[in-house]
Amino acid sequence: MIVVRDRDRRGRTQMGWLDSRHTFSFGEYRDPNHMGYRSLRVINDDRVIPGAGFGTHGHRDMEIVTYVLSGALAHRDSLGNGSTIRPGDVQRMSAGTGITHSEFNASSTEPVHFLQIWILPETTGIAPGYEQKQFTADERRNRFRLVADHDGSDGAVRIHQDARLSVATLEAGASLDVPLPAGRHAWLQVARGVVALEGDELREGDGAAIRDETAVRLESAHGAELLLFDLA
Repeated sequence: MIVVRDRDRRGRTQMGWLDSRHTFSFGEYRDPNHMGYRSLRVINDDRVIPGAGFGTHGHRDMEIVTYVLSGALAHRDSLGNGSTIRPGDVQRMSAGTGITHSEFNASSTEPVHFLQIWILPETTGIAPGYEQKQFTADERRNRFRLVADHDGSDGAVRIHQDARLSVATLEAGASLDVPLPAGRHAWLQVARGVVALEGDELREGDGAAIRDETAVRLESAHGAELLLFDLA
């Protein structure tokens, strides 16, 4: 079964410096029919103008993954971490017992576009943590590259949940046959471009919940950047 989450039906927050689209309920956007999918709680599609960003604020008991599509995002947190997240980077912040952080557009001239993802942890009250790794364009060209999972497999960042996140960049004309493990659930998010999922066209911002399928076929006539979640 495949259920599409239409990009135009997402929630939206506009604050002058921020344009954010919410796949699932977030902040003032509340939709009881879209509170998350399995342990996947938030996918926010954020665009921030040059020099602006999210001031210091706190989180608890959440696995937060940031994936930059264009531009650069400057990160600071209460653990003493400071970094710049760029396309190809995957950042994981485990909020655990409590962490504060800020995220600002690192450029004074160019906007930044990124996805912020929240995953519910398998247990609460863990020690806060931080990790950031880069995955090259070649690693994810026309195939899914694992970038986050419970055990940090194959160089992925580690998340405290039985979940796996993989990313792929399909070139124009490329296709993929993706096997899906039995008894699991999947979520496909189109970060950029256009892809056909079993023949149904999905565009940037569209998502799809997938279950009870042994495999799916993805085809992109013009190219696409995709995130695939494997969830218990």
